[in-house]
Amino acid sequence: MPLRSEPLRKLGFLTIGLFDEADPRRGHESTLEIIELGERLGFDSAWLRHRHLQFGISSPVAVLAAASQRTRRIELGTAVIPLGWENPLRLAEDLATVDILSGGRLNPGLSVGPPRHYEQLKNALYPDTADAEDFGYGRVQRLLDHVRGKPATGFSGVEGFEVFSDRVQPHSPGLGRRMWYGGASLRSAQWAGEQGMNFLTSSVVRAEEPGNTVDFAEIQLSLVRAFRAHHPEGEKARVSQGLVVIPTDSATPGQRAKYEEYARKRTPRTRTPQGPARMLFAPDLVGTSAEIAERLYAHVAFREIHEVAFALPFTFEHEDYVQILTDIAVKLGPALGWSPAG
Repeated sequence: MPLRSEPLRKLGFLTIGLFDEADPRRGHESTLEIIELGERLGFDSAWLRHRHLQFGISSPVAVLAAASQRTRRIELGTAVIPLGWENPLRLAEDLATVDILSGGRLNPGLSVGPPRHYEQLKNALYPDTADAEDFGYGRVQRLLDHVRGKPATGFSGVEGFEVFSDRVQPHSPGLGRRMWYGGASLRSAQWAGEQGMNFLTSSVVRAEEPGNTVDFAEIQLSLVRAFRAHHPEGEKARVSQGLVVIPTDSATPGQRAKYEEYARKRTPRTRTPQGPARMLFAPDLVGTSAEIAERLYAHVAFREIHEVAFALPFTFEHEDYVQILTDIAVKLGPALGWSPAG
């Protein structure tokens, strides 16, 4: 988006789907209601985070299957499924099934790496193969092959009364082009481009080399450009940006105070790279839609992308999400040149 005359093409949102351990149904129902609201407001996409052994959605594919039956148009995505927890063949079956049920609206986002706290849970997750599991890009490649219809076995045909396929069924032909990779490093951006995937860049990037820039927007811009430089479609390759955006246009004074305090507590981590991996976090954008639009237009990475999936804060209440989503759709989106989907 180098010029203000170029409208934002796709507007989405991302939620973690928190729930109370004593009443998990209420939290999951809230998430489904938020997705339904997003469709009514004209959002192009709704995305779910993925959390294991926490009080957030652990099975976003299952939740999106439910959402597919309560919506008709909005695209449904995951941002992201950590593949270290998954069997690629089984996940390919689930993804294709939900894509068929949704009418071709699923956008699976993926990431690699060992599961968090792997040493503490590996015996429960992989009791026989814990030390042999591949948590690298090869795991994504296996999933891509299955989703894109490559043979999974050398056997097919009829055995008794049963018919067997040599590839994952159901096969959803368009799903292979709607696979996303969530990356924070130049290597990940380049690899995703080489595989012909789409690219999710969030509010976290890696400041890879000490002494280099620690400007979040500049690092994110380098990821976008590296991805497109290695993608077969070049500048047309899809990139989605996922910053935390909290407009306050219709917020109550109490909500505004809560939002500002939330951002204030998270600001220190945005000043310097965090931990051995040198992860750098983007500041949360809190303010009126006009103020946020100005900050986005000044963001060098935002100016080179055409779709976003703004992240909802983790710990807010249902009514807060309703207010934030409504302001994004009614105020901020139009300020960025976006028009609601039909």
